[in-house]
Amino acid sequence: MSIHRGFAIAAAGLLLAAMPVLAHHSFQAEYDENKLVSVNGKVTKVAWTNPHVILYMDVRDDSGKVANWQMELASPNGLMRQGWKLDSLKPGDQVTVSGYAARDGSHLVNARRVVLGAKAYSTIKDDK
Repeated sequence: MSIHRGFAIAAAGLLLAAMPVLAHHSFQAEYDENKLVSVNGKVTKVAWTNPHVILYMDVRDDSGKVANWQMELASPNGLMRQGWKLDSLKPGDQVTVSGYAARDGSHLVNARRVVLGAKAYSTIKDDK
C-alpha cells in the first residue's frame, strides 16, 4: 500500500469518526434562553441515544389539536448520574416539561425539568 493511500484511508476514518461531533449544535443556535415554556402531555417515546436523550410527547393546544413535541434532555450518562433510569418515563405517562423553546418556533424544547405526578426529574446537574 502506498503512503498516499494510507493517509487517505486514515483521513477518511478520522472524518467519519468526527461526524457525530459535527452534527452537535450549540444551545444558543437552536434555543431561545428568553423563551421559557411549560408543556403538558402524554409520553409517546423515549429515545436513550447519544448525545441527548429525546423525549417525544403528544401535547394538546387550546383548540384541542394534538401535536407531537420533541424534548431534548441531557446525555444518557448525565441523566443516569442524577438517578434517572431507563424506565423513569414510559409511553403513556402524563408529564409536564419545562425548558427553553426552539428559536424557529417548532415543537422542540431543551428540557430542564420533567414532572411525572409528584416526582420531578431535573435534566441538569445544578437544578434541584
